[in-house]
Amino acid sequence: MAGLITMDDLSNDEILSILEDAERLLPVAEGKLYLPLLQGKILGNLFFEPSTRTRMSFETAMKRLGGDVVNLGDVKTSSVVKGETLFDTIQMVDGYTDIIAMRHPRQGAAQYAQDAARVPILNGGDGAGHHPTQTMLDLFTIKQAHGTLEGLKVILAGDLRYGRTVHSLSHALTRFGCELIFASPELLRMPREIVEDLSSHGANITETEDLLASLGDADVVYMTRIQKERFADEDEYTKVAGAYKLHASNLEDTKEKMIIMHPLPRVDEIHPSVDKTRHARYFQQAFNGVVARMALLCRLLGVTVPKDVHAIGGEL
Repeated sequence: MAGLITMDDLSNDEILSILEDAERLLPVAEGKLYLPLLQGKILGNLFFEPSTRTRMSFETAMKRLGGDVVNLGDVKTSSVVKGETLFDTIQMVDGYTDIIAMRHPRQGAAQYAQDAARVPILNGGDGAGHHPTQTMLDLFTIKQAHGTLEGLKVILAGDLRYGRTVHSLSHALTRFGCELIFASPELLRMPREIVEDLSSHGANITETEDLLASLGDADVVYMTRIQKERFADEDEYTKVAGAYKLHASNLEDTKEKMIIMHPLPRVDEIHPSVDKTRHARYFQQAFNGVVARMALLCRLLGVTVPKDVHAIGGEL
């Protein structure tokens, strides 16, 4: 594989194969085994906008597999402030590393970077565009809970207009025959071009502003925060801030195996009372970022994950 810019870069079989690799790598991600599959390899972390989970999970994934990481660091202390173009930055880092993980505020930046690079690019989020590595950890979390990705009923709620996580995830879920419910305020509906594209690929989609009415039949509820930083007009943000707030009391009539996910950080869309319920899966989901990205790093670097990691890995 060259890189991972959108989920279209992976076939369904490749997705499932990478998720199987991730499952095998769980004890390595948990620190129970040491398996230096990527020893001698260097990951370049280029984060042009703030990140906690994505950046740290990439770094953890690489180090758990014996590799090294170089970070761009604070953009304000980099050559970007001197006027260095993205093309030149990529050309430079390309010479230092074997693979690059990148987040950028501009939609389409990841594809531009891949066109400029010789090493694989992992898109860690490009503006309101795509976030395929998040989608892979989301799929891993769903499969972990339900044993399958096929035919589930999934609610995607909150900021569907600017939320790159739900843009990528909705495409992937459609490919596995899931029923999708888009719950959002009118102002934050899923972009029409995405809905039309999903529909053209056979998606079963319901759009609603009533989140709670759909909870009873759902297998997955994927909450998102209203992203203040994406709004050019603060008055628009104020109109929709706090649109959805999920409490434990809302979950009494839901399916036993229903899971609640969130790409984090949360603001007030999931009340802390939900944390103690059997449905809460968002902190496990955040950890799964390590194991999913371990599997992706191996795949893009052409390294085979052994069928039995216990037979090769060293105990810690």
